[in-house]
Amino acid sequence: MFSMLDNNRGLSLIELVVTMVILGILTSMIIPSARMTSIRVKELELKRSLREIRTAIDDYKKYYDKAVDEKKIIPTLNNPGYPETLQTLVDGYDFGGLVNYKKKFLRKVPPDPFHPVKEGEPAWGMRSYEDEPDSNSWGSQNVFDVYSLSTATALDGTKYKDW
Repeated sequence: MFSMLDNNRGLSLIELVVTMVILGILTSMIIPSARMTSIRVKELELKRSLREIRTAIDDYKKYYDKAVDEKKIIPTLNNPGYPETLQTLVDGYDFGGLVNYKKKFLRKVPPDPFHPVKEGEPAWGMRSYEDEPDSNSWGSQNVFDVYSLSTATALDGTKYKDW
């Protein structure tokens, strides 16, 4: 039982030092984990953005091919059926009357979480149908594929630009 006259109820210096050391060790383990979690979240966002854009490009191509099959659009040799720019996916296209409105495939072009857009720079690296699969320059004919412009390395050791 504690008595009212007991004055030894405080913490000793050793107890305080041990507590601070334990808190320091726990903090040093949590900070790298939090950084990794932040990078993983950005990587998931990059994968989702790439999938969203690539799916929109593929959907555009399906509508174009359907419009050609139904003779709404006359195919030309220099047009393989991919959008001219990423903005075309946002603005929409009517496919020669295949649909009674401009079919839009994206509400907006999603951002690249590892490559912030600067004024006058493109948000994404693009490849046209005529470009080589690993090309880093866009032929400007159409948008066949997109890639990240980030030069950073992912947690799995690959480059984000190669995703």
